[in-house]
Amino acid sequence: MVKKILYSASVLLLVFAFSFESFALADGDLSASSAVLYCAENGKVLYEKSSSEKRSMASTTKIMTALLALEQNTPYRVVEITDEMVNVEGTSAGLRAGDKIYLKDIVYCMLLESGNDAANAAAIAISGGFTEFAALMNKRAKKIGMKNTSFVTPSGLDDENHYTTCYDMALLAAEAVENTEFVKICSTASYKVNFIDSEKKVTLYNHNKLLSSVDGCIGIKTGFTKKSGRCLVTAARRNGATLIAVTLKAPDDWNDHKKLIEYGFERLETSELDTDLESLGIKVVGSSVKILPVNCGSADVPVIRDGSGEKITRRIYIEKFLYAPVESGKIVGYAEYSIDGKIIKRIPLTAAGSADAIPPEKSFSDRVKEKISDFYENSRDRIKEFFKNTADKVAGFFNGRRNNGG
Repeated sequence: MVKKILYSASVLLLVFAFSFESFALADGDLSASSAVLYCAENGKVLYEKSSSEKRSMASTTKIMTALLALEQNTPYRVVEITDEMVNVEGTSAGLRAGDKIYLKDIVYCMLLESGNDAANAAAIAISGGFTEFAALMNKRAKKIGMKNTSFVTPSGLDDENHYTTCYDMALLAAEAVENTEFVKICSTASYKVNFIDSEKKVTLYNHNKLLSSVDGCIGIKTGFTKKSGRCLVTAARRNGATLIAVTLKAPDDWNDHKKLIEYGFERLETSELDTDLESLGIKVVGSSVKILPVNCGSADVPVIRDGSGEKITRRIYIEKFLYAPVESGKIVGYAEYSIDGKIIKRIPLTAAGSADAIPPEKSFSDRVKEKISDFYENSRDRIKEFFKNTADKVAGFFNGRRNNGG
């Protein structure tokens, strides 16, 4: 078990003001009724406009549905499509009852073509029904911290009790981009689905325009219904920082997101975390090496470039001691960094050397047993040698008499 805290320290990161013409952003510059710009690494809101106002979110719902499907960790599970799955209005990925398709390909159908049929297929395959899947969605939302969200449909079709906020959707997107398979899928330009036990093939296309027009964009999800209007969630990565832009009911969402992303990256820079552990060591029991030094990997964290600096607190969590043998590189704890109480980074701590185990001392009874065993072995060898020599002498005596005619 990792034991808490050898020490903690606050490090003031001085982020000096730079001479540049800042990109300003006012509420009137966006078409969106609600918007937020969120930094995934440090949890900072860089811009918001009615970000806590509850609104319907259309097909951006599929971020949650896709994430839950990927978290099943059964990408090659075969799903047979049923009438209930495809009996849905709105956008379709072209699934038909009787089709057989891998679960991972259903996720591609959701994130690239925004197939409502695919969302239904995932929900029924995972939970057996829409009510059960909604419960799973809301449980996951609560775990993420989405306090003002209620999921009802897996696809995002309108329902009175199906709603979220821009801020909650930013939290969901930040969680989703931690999943490497999710990022791979939502940033794919096109993908060919090969159906199982069939010659049927479908090519899917990603309709996210920002993938090719915004530097570092990794996509995520579009959405539209008449009630919701145009909804969009975007993630972009540059220089170690991931920005999440969310707009709900935004007639000009593509341009809104370009403005938000550029505004955000102009306000951010990355700063190297303090990873100096020169004075830190960990005790080793059962080795001639009594103390092993500890390494902490390097890492950067995004900070706001506003000249005021940010205070980052570091806490060290480490084992009280280790039993030998210890291999170099063994994880022995972690360094935790936070800003304003929010954890922004955890870095593993590793042993910076190895420690071989000393053979344990033998107990008194073991030493007695060993002496008795040695005496027996030596006695047995002497007895064997005596009988062998005696046999040789007797044989020599009789051979001599025979040779002398006796």
